[in-house]
Amino acid sequence: MNIFEKYIEKINEVLIDLSKNGNLILPDKLEGITAEIPPEKFDCDISTNVAMFLAKINNKSPIDLADILAEAFKKNDKHIEDISVVKPGFINIKFKSIFWTKFTEEIIKNSKSFGINTKEKKKSYLIEFVSANPTGPLHVGHCRGAILGDVIANILLFNKHKVTKEYYVNDYGNQITNFTKSVYLRIREISFNEPFPLDNEDLYPGDYLIDFAKNILKSHENINFENFDNISEKLTTLSIEEALKLIKSNLKSLGISHDNFVSEKNLVTNQEVEKVIDFLKKNKFVYTGKIKAPAGEDDKKWVEREQLLFRSTDFGDDKDRALQKSDGAWTYFASDVAYHKNKIDRKFDYLINILGADHAGYIKRISSSVEALSNSKDKLICKVSQLVKLIKNKKPFKMSKRKGDYITVDDLIKEVGKDATRFIMLNRSSDVELDFDFDNVIEKSKDNPLYYVQYCYARIASVFRHIEKDIKLDVKINDYNFLYSKDEINILKKISEWPKCIDISSRKLEPHRIPTYLYELSSLFHSYWNLGKDDPEKRFINEQKQIRDDKLIFLKVISNVIKSGMDIVSVSLPEKM
Repeated sequence: MNIFEKYIEKINEVLIDLSKNGNLILPDKLEGITAEIPPEKFDCDISTNVAMFLAKINNKSPIDLADILAEAFKKNDKHIEDISVVKPGFINIKFKSIFWTKFTEEIIKNSKSFGINTKEKKKSYLIEFVSANPTGPLHVGHCRGAILGDVIANILLFNKHKVTKEYYVNDYGNQITNFTKSVYLRIREISFNEPFPLDNEDLYPGDYLIDFAKNILKSHENINFENFDNISEKLTTLSIEEALKLIKSNLKSLGISHDNFVSEKNLVTNQEVEKVIDFLKKNKFVYTGKIKAPAGEDDKKWVEREQLLFRSTDFGDDKDRALQKSDGAWTYFASDVAYHKNKIDRKFDYLINILGADHAGYIKRISSSVEALSNSKDKLICKVSQLVKLIKNKKPFKMSKRKGDYITVDDLIKEVGKDATRFIMLNRSSDVELDFDFDNVIEKSKDNPLYYVQYCYARIASVFRHIEKDIKLDVKINDYNFLYSKDEINILKKISEWPKCIDISSRKLEPHRIPTYLYELSSLFHSYWNLGKDDPEKRFINEQKQIRDDKLIFLKVISNVIKSGMDIVSVSLPEKM
């Protein structure tokens, strides 16, 4: 039940009746009317801008029109206790307690669908996220983007959209050649006691490669590693397999899995790059030209060469982009264009790319290519996952790690656990840097948002244990003839915002709104719970170890929303803490 949508519908009904009677002029479309919960100081339940929306077309001041409309609304709605007009023309409505009783009744009877936008047309989405090079374990820089992509997928799935989660495997190019050489040299180190050249900057120095080498040696004893050139192709395949096994293990520890893994190498060998180039040529989106030195490059050292260029400036980019080098080799960008043509051909309504902070500058060029390929400016949505700073004792923190210049996902999870990692990584908008404070993560107080939400659910679960009921099961009562107090209504008003939270999170792809909402709801509940210490009437269980139906339903509604939200972010809810 979305009370805001329902009330806008009710408002529209009144407006149409007034219009039919000649008392109101309406525009062709009633789009732009809002219904919101106003600031607490107004002591009301819902506020609408309808008078300001219609004032000009009716040649009235917003205040005067609001007075007329307020009177009409009150006559039309038996649930209104009080209605008032405030500058510059808002109409504030306070409902009778019975309104909130009916609200909880409807939520309980439709608990599985509460929050879902049933009116929204359902779409298909392809979300590409993580897509780290298959050359080693995932590090903290990948962690935030991985969780962001996973929870965006969960939100869309909750709202009944179709979602495919995809990992693009960059298994082609110089970095893979260097990676394979690195594995080979670790094999030589193990088998022939040859020292690994740590001073070679082209190689991957991480000790994890020793594990890769040992696994390959153990499972492929028949391979002769005397000559690199003879086994390079086979070793590349085996090395990438080892890297992907580790990456998938890292993702699993975060509670993440992908539906598809798409290989860049396969795109190249299947000539999908050539096919997309032919498409671009046919549509006159490419030409042969020269590129000036990129920003930061020395103009004197930069050599301008004839290259095949994509007309990306025709589609909003800062400059045209190279598709083919002067030696005939395809650029990384060309492979990415081919990959996005592959995505488009699979007929998804929308493509979502989750990019790391270091790839933010890449958005314009790939967006321009998708627009050219699909003839749509809205086909591709890019979200940037900004940097994460680890903080301990109020100072930057570096955990012990194996050789390699990063902290792994597994390091982080071993330190704080999966739940804390997922919840805290979502605690701020993805487009701003995040301070991951280890001290707050382990603290048992309201300063730790994860603890505060989990503790809210555990408190409610404790009440259900006392009355020997399972919190996870549905609650059924026969009679909803009860009234809620002002404190309880304040919490129910927050509950009423849950569908709106889901809706905005889904439309804007902003999953941080969910943990923020859950924390705010939990804070309201904890404050109410603490009132019971001094006021027996506000305790949930009486001296006879019984609970009233109104209290039971109240608790169940709260627990259902918290459970729904934590399921979306894939974080556990212990019943005891």
